[in-house]
Amino acid sequence: MSKQLNIPTMAEMAAEGKEPEILFWVGCAGSFDSRAQKVTLAFVQILNEVGIDFAILGNEEQCTGDPARRAGNEFVFQMLALQNIEVLNMYNVKKIVTACPHCFNTLQNEYPALGGNYEVVHHTQLLQGLINEGRIKMKGGGEFKGKRITYHDSCYLGRINGVYEAPRKVLEALDGELVEMKRCRTKGLCCGAGGAQMWKEDEPGNKRINIERAEEALDTGATVIAANCPFCLTMMSDGVKAKDKQEEVMVYDLAELIVNNME
Repeated sequence: MSKQLNIPTMAEMAAEGKEPEILFWVGCAGSFDSRAQKVTLAFVQILNEVGIDFAILGNEEQCTGDPARRAGNEFVFQMLALQNIEVLNMYNVKKIVTACPHCFNTLQNEYPALGGNYEVVHHTQLLQGLINEGRIKMKGGGEFKGKRITYHDSCYLGRINGVYEAPRKVLEALDGELVEMKRCRTKGLCCGAGGAQMWKEDEPGNKRINIERAEEALDTGATVIAANCPFCLTMMSDGVKAKDKQEEVMVYDLAELIVNNME
């Protein structure tokens, strides 16, 4: 990062009597996973560039509880959710953006039942809006001009929440050639990590799901695989490595693709 990033916390803002327009929910992966941290930094850089008034919870943010609920531990889910809702409501949070579809789904669809009602957007939706408004301007002939890019629909953004167009509109702004996998949109295939599968060993079978999905991506002839989820990023990267294609095919989050091509 060439210049210092400005990342205020909600506590700092509250101390100054301010309320930011948006809370950026970083999530566990975006905070602790070294690969997903790059996505967090890229997204923050974009927010800084366009002058969006945002803050993060920092140490006050806990896991949304998604993996616990998917794995069947409802008690831990509710405990985490109620603690998070208490913090969010204390800061009078109205709008949340997150780069993780799992956090997006849980905050939007599962927190209202426990008293947490917020407007929640995924970072691809926010990015699409900023591009449409002309607040993000892309360089013509950037580093992805003419490159074949394929896009992997994550389960929690795609089939579960019906968000298909926003990520594709973001990719269209890159001057690349979007090539779809056979299984995409409503027929997209899971990367193999959802439903808490990320945290356990595979069941017996003859092929790992992420290998199957990586093969579908490689079959398109794309040199860039675009993802919108830290789990998918890990699984697709591992699949590409298993096929020994990591030198030719790169796996990126949409925020990373944009930050490298902004004017």
